[in-house]
Order: sequence, then structure tokens, then C-alpha cells
Amino acid sequence: MQMKIEEILKSYTEYLQVEKNCSNHTVINYQRDINEFIIFMSEHRLADFNAIEYLDARLFLTGLYEKNLAKKTISRKISCLRSFFRFMMREGAVEENPFSLVSLPKKDHKLPRFLYEEEIEPLFQACDPDQVLGVRDLALLELLYGTGARVSECCEMKLKDIDFSLGTILIHGKGRKDRYVPIGSYGREAVKIYIETSRSRLLKAGREHDFLFVNAKGGPLSARGVRYILDGVIKKASKEKSLHPHMLRHSFATHLLNNGADLRTVQELLGHSEISSTQIYTHITKEQLRKVYINTHPRA
Repeated sequence: MQMKIEEILKSYTEYLQVEKNCSNHTVINYQRDINEFIIFMSEHRLADFNAIEYLDARLFLTGLYEKNLAKKTISRKISCLRSFFRFMMREGAVEENPFSLVSLPKKDHKLPRFLYEEEIEPLFQACDPDQVLGVRDLALLELLYGTGARVSECCEMKLKDIDFSLGTILIHGKGRKDRYVPIGSYGREAVKIYIETSRSRLLKAGREHDFLFVNAKGGPLSARGVRYILDGVIKKASKEKSLHPHMLRHSFATHLLNNGADLRTVQELLGHSEISSTQIYTHITKEQLRKVYINTHPRA
């Protein structure tokens, strides 16, 4: 059985990487979810994937709820196993998909947190233009807020991806989907100054690379490094609230819509494959309109 499972997992991993074009992050999560289910099979003495029935799938789902996992995490695990069994059916490894009828938990529709326009400016002012790291941090902030890039996308940016003459940057998105996004004048200026002054000083001998953003040790900046930088910026700006990196992406989308951008354009800029993912920001703008009305209309 063990060898058979290993062969199936190897084939499924290749399927995710080649046919589905999934990111490494997605592949790792799916592998972890499937291994969790294999442990469940062992604990319940289920010797083979073909032995899994709908009631077993329901029992596994119940166990996930008992662990108090987030609904989003549970949905991913079930979606992963549904996809995994669908793949095995295609390969003739199983006859049925026991997860095909398992319902996903209803999503919590929480509005994304964002910063108001007047809250953004103090963050830029907190970056010291006379310090090497301050110049880098300003360029990083300008790109995160000015392009709506995800932190992972920002960390993957390379020098060759920037076209200063056209004012655009090539962003390598989730699922290996590339998109060109314009850079505003503030962003272009900040990045240009960073490249011409700070970046070369941050690079250490023997650590040359093409990544745009460099950490204090000369290596490529990581997502954890971005969070650390933003925490420092918040402290310098004397802000009481925390600043999650994704809030800049949310702010980017919200401010565009508030200032008249159409939903389809924002979808393209964010790199969303489905417009439903972008529509959440329209709820933010409606809520903002409601608050303005309540606070300003004499008969509200």
C-alpha cells in the first residue's frame, strides 16, 4: 500500500505543477492536507483509497470542525481532497469520489481592513531618506501601495521587470500568471533613487543577485522581512494600529474604486482571475458611503 500511495502522490504533485500550474505554496499545502488524510485513514484502519466512502469523508470533516480550524482552512482541505480523488478517478486508481457530495462551510464575509488616504501619508514620511534602509523602505511602501502587489510578488520582483520608460512593472502573480501594472510618479522616483543609491550599498560581496529588494545582510528580502519593516514604519509613524502587509493591497483597491475606477480595471491590476474576488471591495466603498451619509446628512 505504501508504495502505491507514494506513486499516486508523486503523480498528483506533477499534475498540480504541470497541468494546473499551481504555485509551490499551493502544492505544499495540498501535500500537507493529503498526508493529514492518510494519517486519518491509518487511525481508522482504512487500508486503501478505494475503501473510502462518503461517511468516512463526513467523519474526516467532523474532525476538522472539532479542531476549531478556520472555515477557510477547512474549505481548502476539502477542496484539496475532492481534487485529489477526482484525479485518482481519472487515473483509474479509485472508482468513486467520496468528497464530491461533502458541502464546504459557508464563508465568513469579513470586509478587508484598509487604511484611509490620510493614514497612508504618515507611513511615507516615517521612512528616513537620509538612511540606506529608509530609502529602501520608502521604495517598498510605494510599490506595495502604488501597484497593489502582494508581498510575495514584491519579494519576487527583479530589476529586469521594471520599465522606467513606460512606467510599468511586470508582476509574477499567483499560479504563474504575469501582469503588467503601471507605476505612479512617486513610485518610479522612489524606486529609481533606491536602485541608484541604496541597493548597491546593501549588496554584500559575493551575494550579487537580480532581486529588486535587498535585506540588511545583502540577500533577497523575504515576506517576513517585509512584515518586520512595516512594523518598524508603524512605530516611527506613531500609529497605534498594526499594519498587516495585505492592508496596503486592500487600500490600493479601495482608493481606486472610491476615486472612480471601474471594477474590471481593478480586477486586472490586482491579478484576480475571478471578478467575484474583486467585488468585496465594492462592499467597502458602500460602507464608506453609508458612514459619510450618517455623519454628514442633517436627517440621517
